[in-house]
Amino acid sequence: MASRIVVALKDGVRDARGERVRREIHEHLGIQLDQVRTIDVYTVDAALSDEELTAAAEGPFSDPVIQNVAINQPLAKDFDLLVEVGFRPGVTDNVGRTAREAIQYQTGRRFNDDEAVYTSVQYLLSGPIDKEVAEKIASGFLANGLIQRWTIVSRDEFDQTNGLTVQPPKVVSTATPQIRPIDLNVSDDELMQISRDGMLALNLEEMKTIQAFIADAEVQKQRAAAGVPAQLTDAELEALAQTWSEHCKHKIFSAEISYDDGEGNTETINSLFKTYIMGATRDIRAAKGDKDFCLSVFKDNAGVIEFTDEWSMVYKVETHNSPSALDPYGGALTGIVGVNRDPFGTGRGARLIFNTDVFCFASPFYDQPLPPRLLHPRRIFEGVVEGVEHGGNKSGIPTVNGSLVFDDRFAGKPLVYCGSAALMPTELHGRPGHEKKAEVGDHILMVGGRVGKDGIHGATFSSEELNEDSPVTAVQIGDPITQRRMFDFLIIARDKGLYTAITDNGAGGLSSSVGEMAEDTGGFEMHLDRCPLKYAGLQPWEILISEAQERMTLAVPPEKVDEFITLAKEMDVEATDLGLFTDSGYYHCLYQGETATYLPMSFLHEGAPQMKIPAKWEVKQHAEPTSTDLPAADEALETLLSSLNVCSKECVVRRYDHEVQGATVQKPLTGVDNDGPADGSVVRPLFDSFAGISTAHGICPRYSDIDTYHMMACAIDEALRNYVSVGGNIDHVAGLDNFCWCDPVKSERTPDGEYKAAQLVRANKALYEYCLAFGVPLISGKDSMKNDYQIGDTKISIPPTVLFSVIGKVDDVRQTVSMDVKRPGDKVYLLGVTKAELGASELYTQLGFVGNAVPTVDAHTALLRYRTLNRAQQAGLIASCHDLSDGGLGVAAAEAAFAGGFGVDIDLSQVRCDGTLSDVEILYSESQSRLLVTVAPDKAEEFEKLFAGQELSLLGEVTEQPRLKVAGLDGSVIIDRDNAVLKEAWQAPLREM
Repeated sequence: MASRIVVALKDGVRDARGERVRREIHEHLGIQLDQVRTIDVYTVDAALSDEELTAAAEGPFSDPVIQNVAINQPLAKDFDLLVEVGFRPGVTDNVGRTAREAIQYQTGRRFNDDEAVYTSVQYLLSGPIDKEVAEKIASGFLANGLIQRWTIVSRDEFDQTNGLTVQPPKVVSTATPQIRPIDLNVSDDELMQISRDGMLALNLEEMKTIQAFIADAEVQKQRAAAGVPAQLTDAELEALAQTWSEHCKHKIFSAEISYDDGEGNTETINSLFKTYIMGATRDIRAAKGDKDFCLSVFKDNAGVIEFTDEWSMVYKVETHNSPSALDPYGGALTGIVGVNRDPFGTGRGARLIFNTDVFCFASPFYDQPLPPRLLHPRRIFEGVVEGVEHGGNKSGIPTVNGSLVFDDRFAGKPLVYCGSAALMPTELHGRPGHEKKAEVGDHILMVGGRVGKDGIHGATFSSEELNEDSPVTAVQIGDPITQRRMFDFLIIARDKGLYTAITDNGAGGLSSSVGEMAEDTGGFEMHLDRCPLKYAGLQPWEILISEAQERMTLAVPPEKVDEFITLAKEMDVEATDLGLFTDSGYYHCLYQGETATYLPMSFLHEGAPQMKIPAKWEVKQHAEPTSTDLPAADEALETLLSSLNVCSKECVVRRYDHEVQGATVQKPLTGVDNDGPADGSVVRPLFDSFAGISTAHGICPRYSDIDTYHMMACAIDEALRNYVSVGGNIDHVAGLDNFCWCDPVKSERTPDGEYKAAQLVRANKALYEYCLAFGVPLISGKDSMKNDYQIGDTKISIPPTVLFSVIGKVDDVRQTVSMDVKRPGDKVYLLGVTKAELGASELYTQLGFVGNAVPTVDAHTALLRYRTLNRAQQAGLIASCHDLSDGGLGVAAAEAAFAGGFGVDIDLSQVRCDGTLSDVEILYSESQSRLLVTVAPDKAEEFEKLFAGQELSLLGEVTEQPRLKVAGLDGSVIIDRDNAVLKEAWQAPLREM
């Protein structure tokens, strides 16, 4: 029988959680409550004695100094309405899992498979409310109906003796596991109905290809010889859908595209990926020759480049957009713990050293009506931030870099980019650490978490737009603590040489991980009934494609299986032998001896038909502001500093642990008060070396409104100038491209598909050309191509967005440079030339315009500038360095000033410009490749000599008085603002988030 342990704060102890909930209910829903108090509830569904329950309640479940506990009795009192919120059956309950482990440690015995601890929270609401309002509070703020359930009772209805009824959220299934045949000898309409009903995301051509495959006489002969049913099974169809999904197969980037540039020129592009992304890296590596530092690109979970003689650096950035739209907390938590598995599972294993995150949201203050199924942007903001916080902090991995981008077009689908880097031994057991290969006869071992329905159809769901049929099962909740324990075990197993290959169970689950690893050997035999399950009742196909988290798949030689499993048991990690890697040529899964899948590996991985996509570019003209539309320089500065895309993100940064592991040199916030915006990050992962790793990124989706070619160029340049600003070596840096696009395939639902496809082509062309010009090889990336929301006639598409991330080497972390000015009297220089490039700028956006003069990049002069800056940093000539991006020179000067606690006095007549610009244009142009640098007076001559012949402007100096003072072209003072005023404008907008 289940028991309830209730834990409440003692009278007189402040309930900070309740106060926050009360405040946010008012901010989110406009409902004013007198008081909110909270109580934690643990429902223990296990055979425990009264003494064991009491020991748990008074031990790990409570703090006796500030909390009271009760068992099977209520502690709720003095409320008007009580709302209890808990998880639905089958949803991962991380706190409950930890509570179960705590009881196991106390009692010395393990729970049975049908025993568990479930958690919930009681919210005691006081104020003038009724049940209707309480329901609005529960559904609109306290809970997410996709993954949680709630109970509402009034004070009069509440049982003061027994409390609420004990209802453990157990999964109860009466379904009998079976392998179901699928009849594909049907009409085209019926084929598409099968795809839609199964959430397969397969188009008609793909369904007909599968139909023709299973009808082929030779295939039928092979199946008969193997004793396999003639009809395709449900598991086989699911495996094909997962493998051929846009998320896994990248069909759009592999498509044949007929491109019309709008000027009468046409070309056929056979795979954007092979032509521009792989092509760029191939050509760059060839040009670098013996200076090529790439070790593993485009063939593993993450990219690998050289770091030191003994260590390599590994990096991967992923997106988790679709799940985060449904459940922001769970989607984002799964995003960060999921991307952690990518670099960890690269080569034969790597130690994680830092995380990054970049989020794109609609304004949290969005005040327009929302279409069905969309959560309010503020709720998404808070849930995503909390999810990544819990995933990163609880994993013991520092979050060192990131940003927030706001555009109301992200209301349809937020973008959640999560990155993770790792350190890998250059050599392991006599072989390069980045090499791995499953061998015929190796055993298939699954380690980590158990399999449940969570994440089913995650790969196919992410391959479609968000709509009314988007599945609840696509949402997973990761468990960072279980995963960290698994990582600790696997590092030891790696160092003992207990496995030959490793990969993560991400999109597609076992279907993907085992199917991909088996390409090394040419086949496998896997027994699905051996998989440990979270609960009974899963069908074989569900076990195969479940994306339940915290799992890795390994190839273990037969002679090392026992040692591997014994070590796993010693470290309390579940490891299960599922079968063998073979050279049969077949993707062979069984369930209780019956064949569930018997697909040729060649058809699975190479059978998908190539998409053919038309693309036609057109130049679109946008309204330009007139001179009378432009505000005064000082007014514009405060407006820009308080805009969501420029303002301080400290409310988010402070929630992430950037100090854990003790290696972060350049932190996300910097300056005299540690609240200035750092351009990039620097980590020193080896304490016996001063070599460092720097990461930075660029993202500018607004520029896509004019031309995605220049959007891509600017994102690359922004990432590189952030990287070199802090001391990154421009000649030892690699890039990662993460494309997030609206659907570029022309259809009835996407009539402008040809234009969106052309935007994609132009972005890829720029990616190739600018990476080649800068000498930056691409080592990894990802594309997410269906970032649209459509229900009925309402369609919301994101602006085409590319996050360009870089990782590289800092030769000596002691030469790292921060963005804050350092001392009065230092000279203030601007590197680069300023043009009238305000198209899609932050200033124009605030004024309601797009404009047409999008910033462009001159890679040749920028590369020379960045190399020279590296030389100046190495010579110790630079006091501070800050890149110019959103808001241009005006914003950069203000940030450098108030971050450093001193003033900055500059003269716009000294700015090197291309053409005739006004004061406002000089201050707020977003011309690329520019950096604001301060230099001590005694080093100015050497600095200027170093930059001789380049675009260098001496603008003024750092002053003792903490004010930003700007002289216009005519010599008059156009800005004279105290740092405190500017800083308040910059910090205020998101302070309370």
